[in-house]
Amino acid sequence: MVVRCMASADEGPPAGPGPLPSADPRGPVRLSDDAVAVIAGDGTVIGWTRGAEALLGYTAAEMVGRSAALLLAGAPDTRRAAAIAARSRDGSGWSGQIALLGRDDRRIDVDVRVSASFLVAGREGFLVSGRERTPRWTVDGSVLEGFLTRSPVGMAVMDPELRYIWLNDTLERFGGVPREQRLGRRPSDVLPGLLAAPIERLMRQVLATGVPVTDYEYLGWSWADPNRRRAYSSSFFPLADAEENRIGIGYMVLDVTDRWNARRLLALVNEAGASIGSTLDVQRTAQELADFVVPRFADFVFVDLLETPLGRNRPDAPLPGPGTQGGRPPMRRMGMSSVREGCPEAVARVGERVEFVPPPHDVHLLFDGDPVLLPMLDPDSHAWAVEHPARAARIREFGLHSLISVPMRARDTVLGLTTFMRSQNPVPFDEDDVAPARELVARAAVCVDNARRYTREHTAALVLQESLLPHTLRGGTALDVASSYLPADAKDGVGGDWFDVIPLSGARVGLVIGDVVGHGISAAATMGRLRTAVQTLADMDLAPDELLARLDDLVTRLSEEEPAGGKADRGGTTVLGATCLYAVYDPATRCCTMARAGHPPPVIVTPQGAVSFPDLPLGPPLGVGGLPFESLDVELPEGSLLGLYTDGLIEGPEKDIEQGKVRLGRAISRDGLPLDELCEAVVKELLPVPQPDDIALLLARTHALRPDRLVSWEVPLDPAAVGATRDKVARQLEAWGLDELTMTTELIVSELVTNAIRYASGPVRLRLLLQSVLTCEVSDASSTTPRLRHARTTDEGGRGLFLVAQLARRWGTRYAHRGKIIWAEQGLPSSPPAPVSSVGSPPVSPPSG
Repeated sequence: MVVRCMASADEGPPAGPGPLPSADPRGPVRLSDDAVAVIAGDGTVIGWTRGAEALLGYTAAEMVGRSAALLLAGAPDTRRAAAIAARSRDGSGWSGQIALLGRDDRRIDVDVRVSASFLVAGREGFLVSGRERTPRWTVDGSVLEGFLTRSPVGMAVMDPELRYIWLNDTLERFGGVPREQRLGRRPSDVLPGLLAAPIERLMRQVLATGVPVTDYEYLGWSWADPNRRRAYSSSFFPLADAEENRIGIGYMVLDVTDRWNARRLLALVNEAGASIGSTLDVQRTAQELADFVVPRFADFVFVDLLETPLGRNRPDAPLPGPGTQGGRPPMRRMGMSSVREGCPEAVARVGERVEFVPPPHDVHLLFDGDPVLLPMLDPDSHAWAVEHPARAARIREFGLHSLISVPMRARDTVLGLTTFMRSQNPVPFDEDDVAPARELVARAAVCVDNARRYTREHTAALVLQESLLPHTLRGGTALDVASSYLPADAKDGVGGDWFDVIPLSGARVGLVIGDVVGHGISAAATMGRLRTAVQTLADMDLAPDELLARLDDLVTRLSEEEPAGGKADRGGTTVLGATCLYAVYDPATRCCTMARAGHPPPVIVTPQGAVSFPDLPLGPPLGVGGLPFESLDVELPEGSLLGLYTDGLIEGPEKDIEQGKVRLGRAISRDGLPLDELCEAVVKELLPVPQPDDIALLLARTHALRPDRLVSWEVPLDPAAVGATRDKVARQLEAWGLDELTMTTELIVSELVTNAIRYASGPVRLRLLLQSVLTCEVSDASSTTPRLRHARTTDEGGRGLFLVAQLARRWGTRYAHRGKIIWAEQGLPSSPPAPVSSVGSPPVSPPSG
């Protein structure tokens, strides 16, 4: 028959008449992952799929046209095959199990399905599918017992009275109490009371409500390991009989110490990140570490840092050097905290020098060692009693019983040592505590190193800035000056505020103040460059608007020379965008000429106390380019107060500039204070707390040049007038009591007046000013600048300015509204002259320069 080749005697329906197995209740044949063949009514294979090839190893070419009986593992049962064929012809199909032989003669048990018969090209055919039979087994009592006994989860069964009825080996191992001592007893009878009470309470809750409790975590210890705290996760569920009566409690427990330690470490480190390193101060960072771990982790903590951090790539030889004893580099106690007020356990106080390394270790621990764990401290041991007798006494007195010391290292730099100790907490440190201690110290070490690096740069920037700011302010007799500079808060870095007072020719004084964008060493260096540039330009006697224009050109050129990414390389500081205010005060005319580049206007307080901020045209910040600067002339009554400041003084927390100017005017207009004290008082009143920006304040009280200290003559354009002019000068010097300067002054006047008459155009005017120096000025209408040159031996002239340069302390040229002024200064004799009236023509002021 057709399918007799597919049925074996031991797997088909019984021989002879009788009921056949019913069709597979799982539904229609599934061909997607089965081995499938089409077999004709005579048993010939007429179709063969890849699934059949994969199961039995024969290809379609090898099987199509051959008898399917070749695949049977046993002899065919013809009667059984006929019954299967009849059932399939009735349309019911058949399913069962047969044994087949694969290509490698391996016996394969196959679950087979035979479809209802159908016609294929006029021939009767059957679709046969099958898959390899997988073994099925049942759990007998021994397997179940092995599962419960060998499970890594502790299990127990409790009766309604919470007595142990059964427990597995794992739970017995967890608790350290033998099984026979548990059976028939409650948890409170065999476990520490603090652990048993909550467990029994939860069990009663489950018995009462029938609601399971899962993943209840708790910390404790067991008799198996009484010296180590462990974490457990327990679950409780009710046990019921067939009538759903609660007859007991199922209890499961898992040791989750590793998970709990990891979670505790993560939480501790995350919390430490918010508490340690809040500032860039080394000592405060060390103290934050000590405060954080007490009492969370330890009862007494001290942080000792090397006075000079060391690199780790040092030789193994002991470290020599001053202050080093026994190969131990000197350290200082930088932070300390204790559960006891005042840290009485400490041998050294914060700020004192220490040399503690836990025995028996030496300095190599700092460089190469791992954390040191001493679970039990013995103060009577030789290492403590002999090497550290004072600490041994404190260990006995306060019951310090356990210690962890962790070297502080960051970025290959050895910073110091942090030591944790316990006393009131009876649980000693163990291996699980080393990882949290290491992580806490590692995080703190990075913060300490950041603070150390910042402190070093901040100190360098402060030193650089202080070296670049003027140490003395010389206002001469024209101005009384005072200044105040307040650095920014340490966490914000040194800024670029700067100021200067520059003596100019003709008793005039230049006042300058500026602000560089950014903070740090680069800001201080940029400030120094600008201050030097202003001094150079001011020495050229440029008007304020022209000086700012020249300075703007310089800043533009410097910014163009910055390399790509230069701003980022220098911490965001650039010369571009700096602000500046420059003012020139002339005591002869009491006129102050000023101009500004993006800077706040000055404040003026009259002798009567009236406060004003002059409407000074606002020029662009330096480096913007393309826009002009305008100057403003302001006449100041004698005794007026002129204040120059940076924006940090008036911004305040609310950033309201106008309100800040009002506060500044009110503070600066107070009476009765010397200028230095007034300057400090204004800064303290306006900035009572540290600010994110540094500030500079420059105050100047004006003086007018006394009429008896200035004299002026108009000189005719006649060479013969030079002699008469010398006579006037001699008489004036005699009236001033400066006979010692008569000869040199006559020579200087003679050369300057002669050059003006010979090479320039009129009018020519001579002016003498007596202040801290004697100044001789000759003005003319020419704009040609005289040039100092060295005359040859055969030259008849060309030695005038050379002679002036040799006789005068300094000399120069400045331009006025019309023409120029050549001036020369001479120092006065040691004894000051008596104040006398001028002689000759009444004082006449020439065009101011």
